[in-house]
Amino acid sequence: MATNPPGQAFPNKARVAILAELEKERRRLLNTPGASISLSRPNLKEFRDNAEQQHIAAQQKAALQHAHTHSSGFFITQDSSFGNLILPVIPRLEPES
Repeated sequence: MATNPPGQAFPNKARVAILAELEKERRRLLNTPGASISLSRPNLKEFRDNAEQQHIAAQQKAALQHAHTHSSGFFITQDSSFGNLILPVIPRLEPES
């Protein structure tokens, strides 16, 4: 029986056979209809946009809580063209006739 150099757990032939089997299984999984596993890395821009949206949502929540506790008015969260996180709501009063 041949001895392997230190640090090698399998002989080269066994290693090649294992790698070939893994490659065959990988190809089978990739060719399976309905396989929805993405092997590519997520887009960095999408990751940043998602993180930014979560940060803005947290800021909106904090601003809304602060406004409700320190003001007697009503406020809502809404995307604003001017960067406002919350907007005051003014109730409509019916004119007295």
